Amino acid sequence: MKVSKSSIKKKPSEASLIRRYENIWHQLKEILGKTENKISRMATTVALLHHKMPHYFWTGFYFLDRGELIVGPYQGTLACPVLEKHRGVCWAGILERRTIIVPDVHQFPGHIACDPRSNSEIVVPLFDKNQEPWAVLDIDSTLFEAFSEIDREWLEKIVSLI
Repeated sequence: MKVSKSSIKKKPSEASLIRRYENIWHQLKEILGKTENKISRMATTVALLHHKMPHYFWTGFYFLDRGELIVGPYQGTLACPVLEKHRGVCWAGILERRTIIVPDVHQFPGHIACDPRSNSEIVVPLFDKNQEPWAVLDIDSTLFEAFSEIDREWLEKIVSLI
């Protein structure tokens, strides 16, 4: 099968990545101020991130509901509706209360493969006013080592707008 160069996704350069995140953050800051509804804010955030970042394969939220992580707004291939408790990268973000960057998901113990084409992942927890985690932003890439400290820094700023 012949693959065209235009269909191969690659990560932007560091300078381009920072510019993209700056633009996204400014857009979201303005747009998200128009509603207090968290689902609407999540859906808008996911849509903008997913379509502005060429190396993102799956972009979405999972939120805690009665002790389970269930899928929220997302863009990409079909999602796992409920994630097995205390297993995988999303649960690690909730339990460790920090952003988790996984350069190779196939090496992550207990990784939940909703789509086997995912090769790297970043999970950013969202915290309520009592600093308790209530959701995570989950982003997958078909590239290995797709996420860096630049992604962590900007995605943490972006989820603070939710």
